[in-house]
Amino acid sequence: MLKIPQLSIVIPAYNESESLPVLLQQIQGVLKTYALSAEVIFINDGSTDATGEVLNALAAEAALSVHVIHFRRNRGKAAALTAGFQKASGDIVITLDADLQDDPAEIPKLLETLETGHYDVVSGWKYPRKDPLEKRVFSFVFNRITAMFTGVKLHDMNCGFKAYRAEVVKELYLYGDLHRYIPILADQAGFCVGEVKVKHHERRFGVSKYGLKRIPKGFFDLLTVLFLTKYLKRPLHVFGTIGGIVAGIGGLIGLYLAILWVIKGGIGFRPLLMLSVLMVILGMQFFSIGLLGELLIGAMSRLERRLMQKTTDESKETPDR
Repeated sequence: MLKIPQLSIVIPAYNESESLPVLLQQIQGVLKTYALSAEVIFINDGSTDATGEVLNALAAEAALSVHVIHFRRNRGKAAALTAGFQKASGDIVITLDADLQDDPAEIPKLLETLETGHYDVVSGWKYPRKDPLEKRVFSFVFNRITAMFTGVKLHDMNCGFKAYRAEVVKELYLYGDLHRYIPILADQAGFCVGEVKVKHHERRFGVSKYGLKRIPKGFFDLLTVLFLTKYLKRPLHVFGTIGGIVAGIGGLIGLYLAILWVIKGGIGFRPLLMLSVLMVILGMQFFSIGLLGELLIGAMSRLERRLMQKTTDESKETPDR
């Protein structure tokens, strides 16, 4: 029988008052069946329905340890998860959504995969997925693009149903919508990320909180993650590349105009001349930004080394007592 010393189950909730009693009952059933010890941490993310009252009642009546964190306003899933991670005291942290689409009966499957010793994070893969067609199509495209740029190849990057070793969640710093990219952040921190298929159900109560308006946000968050994980220490690589491409195109346009001037003369009236000059200047500016970034990082690294050396020297000079 599968036994884990202690689990922390973290559940963000926003306007899910009808789902919560059913969800907690399902979780209790799984814990009892598999003899698992767990605390459940609900984060009320500024709900405008009766979610807060329902959670308080569940915490007072539940047979297991239930903690409730209330936000005064809606702060987003990343902030809710961060608050839950800070509160969690278990050796293993499970996250799932409060809308009953994630099935708590799959928790043992996540734990078994985690306990193979190959992974520090196990992400669920909702299969088959019970969401509307447009949401499935966007998710497919999103996952493929993200895998292509980051190298973390998961079928369902944004699945909220995950299992983590405790040390992983203590390393994560989430804000905005970066919860979508937790596997990437964990991978870049040196943790091993795996995936396992989990059951997915249609929504029983309420409405989905995710719409098409989140697509642009997802794109910008992907850029943020790429900078944080790939180019934070190498800004010239990205700015220099962009600058080189832009300046190169401007130079080619200028070369074309120069040849045209030799053949026909009189190019001052052509808009391409202004475009060529603009692109060369813009490319140089991108390159300069990257170079300044490299200088700043170099200066900060030297300062950090000096501080560490100073701390080491002071510790050596301090006599033992």
